[in-house]
Amino acid sequence: MGASGGAVVLPSPLPPEQEASRASVAAARGAAVQCLGVCMVESPLPGSVWRTGGGANTMNGVFNRACPLCQSRAMDPHQEDTCRVLLVEDDEPLRDRFARILAAWPGGQLVDACATLAEAVQALQGARVDLLITDLRLPDGHGTQAIRLLRSLHPAAEAMVISVLADDATVIEAIEAGAAGYLLKDADSIELVEAIEELRAGRSPISSSIARIIVRRLGGAPAVPLAEALTPRETEILWGIARGLTYAELAQQLGISKQTVPVHIKNVYRKLEATNRSEAVFNATQRGVIRL
Repeated sequence: MGASGGAVVLPSPLPPEQEASRASVAAARGAAVQCLGVCMVESPLPGSVWRTGGGANTMNGVFNRACPLCQSRAMDPHQEDTCRVLLVEDDEPLRDRFARILAAWPGGQLVDACATLAEAVQALQGARVDLLITDLRLPDGHGTQAIRLLRSLHPAAEAMVISVLADDATVIEAIEAGAAGYLLKDADSIELVEAIEELRAGRSPISSSIARIIVRRLGGAPAVPLAEALTPRETEILWGIARGLTYAELAQQLGISKQTVPVHIKNVYRKLEATNRSEAVFNATQRGVIRL
């Protein structure tokens, strides 16, 4: 049974013995069909066609009533708190792998999976994006160009790099462009989802080897004084940011309201000429405001 334009047609109720958990469904093999649109598990269970995503790379899959991820997505596939993710990766096998992981993540919706910078620009201009996950070396440009465009068109959005490039200049350029996270491509599916969750919680997920590059680079950088000094409260906020604390954790630790934290963070960003947490910590360390 088919569906189009984002509609979902639920299958007939399954017998109780087929109401399996996702784990048992994933373990089932045999006459399997792949749920490309939502849960990515392989299942012999009957289902109906599911269409998700958008643009030229809309994916089709199978809705499985036994899969809790399919059920939650079917209830409201376009809910406002869903994180809309744009993936940019020119390597097709990797792009397909990352797309499967992202489509399986219950907290998000894959807007598009792009192979080039031109496709990414079109997607960024045509849809709301909350999270950009991009490679850096693209056939027609550089991932930092997509990050800068994201920051311009969607100021509240986050960007994370997944790349094989790990040289000092590339890493620093990505962070200065606005990347709040940086993973190497050897990250598995669990690491990727955990990194996304950390990013959405206000932290900056960075592979350990990338973190060493940043520390090494900052260690020899001369201190540049700020044009406008941070207040004691803003310095406390900055230290919390450097430790990866969330807004709620900062508020609890400092004894202030959660509504006040974003105001302080905005002032910290302005004084440090930063657009995200990673850049704020980078600039603060470079200018001698804090020492990690």
